[in-house]
Amino acid sequence: MNKDSKITINDVARLSGLSKGTVDRVLHNRGEVSAKSREKVLKVIEECGYRPNIYASLLASKKAHKIVCLIPDFAPGDFWELTEKGIGKGREAASTYGISVVTVQYDQYDMESFRSACARTLEENPTGVIIAPMFRIETLKFVNELRERGISYMYIDSRLEDDNYLAYFGMPMYQSGYLCADMLTGGRDVRKVNIIRIARDKKGLSDPTVTRRTGFLDYMDTYYPDCAVENVFIDPKDRGDIFAKLDALFRDEPDPEKYLVMFNSRIHLVADYLRSRDIRTCRVVGFDVLDRNLAAVREGFVQILIAQHSDIQAASAIAAMTDWLLLGKPLARKDNYTQMDILNRYNCDYYL
Repeated sequence: MNKDSKITINDVARLSGLSKGTVDRVLHNRGEVSAKSREKVLKVIEECGYRPNIYASLLASKKAHKIVCLIPDFAPGDFWELTEKGIGKGREAASTYGISVVTVQYDQYDMESFRSACARTLEENPTGVIIAPMFRIETLKFVNELRERGISYMYIDSRLEDDNYLAYFGMPMYQSGYLCADMLTGGRDVRKVNIIRIARDKKGLSDPTVTRRTGFLDYMDTYYPDCAVENVFIDPKDRGDIFAKLDALFRDEPDPEKYLVMFNSRIHLVADYLRSRDIRTCRVVGFDVLDRNLAAVREGFVQILIAQHSDIQAASAIAAMTDWLLLGKPLARKDNYTQMDILNRYNCDYYL
């Protein structure tokens, strides 16, 4: 059948060999339909280009859907600003089909703020939730509540080891840590590495980069078993604390050639220190394409950035959730890993 011709529900029924009633139940995602019948209908829909008609039918049914995106709050120029831009693109696309998309934000350094954001999310009466998790235990409690209410959920940026999430869109976290270690060491004679870490909530319950750090440490254990790896904890909101901690590091270890790494998007904090102290003897690797990180790469205070398109991740998650809510369309993959891009001073200005 010509995809440019007008496809009707009767055509889908005829081509799938099923009744009009069965096709209608698949279109409206209601009633009992066998997996085999659903697969037949979706296959015909895909082949005949009936997708716009499906959405029109669903809009006519007046069934309301709402997607809530639960992400950390941010200031201009922060990592999550790019994610919010992706949510905006996803919101615009979903609105075409009558789906509303709202953002609920929380303080990533405050567990009570996350709990409050979870409560506000439920008050929105969502049919789908997209989560950027920070607090593992509280997130698991929250997704258990979502399951009990029959609400589908996906992860973006990082994910937890639970079996019930619908999909994940983001970097392969463990592999990104492994790659980071390789970029930092690069076959050099490395005797010590300092991991610069964020001092998060007081109880230490927020650790979103733990999987990335595990990959990093596994690489070091394999290829640099005698290399010392030490943590330096800083308060990202206190420049004085950052400088004091890094001053102590350079004072206590006089060798100026140091290997420094951060597993989140804040490597610009280290670069700010190195710039202020005019230290250019360190090898530094970080993550994500914040303007301040890119500036540090151009100036030579950061050698490598491992980059990702968090906007594409968010928009893709919303598109997948839209398909799921409207069509019950199975995802081709549960874990949708996005590429890991390696940027240095020679190619960072051309990253799109």
